[in-house]
Amino acid sequence: MSLKKAYILVFLVLLVDQVSKIYIKTNFFINEEVRVFDWFRIHFIENEGMAWGAVIPGEYGKLFLTLFRIVAVGGIGWWLWDSVRKKQSSYLVTAIALILAGAVGNIIDSVFYGVIFNDSYHQVATLFSDDPYGTWFHGEVVDMLYFPFWEGNLPEWLPIWGGKHFSFFNAIFNVADMAISTGVGILIVFNKKAFGAPKNEEVLVED
Repeated sequence: MSLKKAYILVFLVLLVDQVSKIYIKTNFFINEEVRVFDWFRIHFIENEGMAWGAVIPGEYGKLFLTLFRIVAVGGIGWWLWDSVRKKQSSYLVTAIALILAGAVGNIIDSVFYGVIFNDSYHQVATLFSDDPYGTWFHGEVVDMLYFPFWEGNLPEWLPIWGGKHFSFFNAIFNVADMAISTGVGILIVFNKKAFGAPKNEEVLVED
């Protein structure tokens, strides 16, 4: 895959990610839910930290996380460029492009959303609000995709969790998260193809 095609893939993922987030942010309030199917719902939440809602404690935890993500994106971008330059497998290039797009998508939320939106609690947020909810680098990541495939009480005979209420799958995520997970999945499932020997010797990057 050429670098141009990889960048197009990154752009398309980013476009879908940001359009979906801005739509949700300007049409839903926090915890509002639309049931598409029993197993698929649009449920709006905002994530202050990392995956699964984890946060870095302390006054500068959020700022550190955002800056770390920006540095990581720089590394991933270089990995993409280097992989194309070395004519690595299309599996690898596609996976890196998806991971890069997902990482950039969530960085946009963290860097900009705090200063262009007001809050979404008990109201629908306004884009370019005069009363933003945060500051630069302290925005919250918008999540909305929810797939509760099964929900119920576990059998009593199970150790530890027996008889308790359980939901699978209870994570709420966004298009950027899907891109990252898909990229990582490609690297795991197609590991040998992704990290196989380059097609040719090192060449110049294609336009």
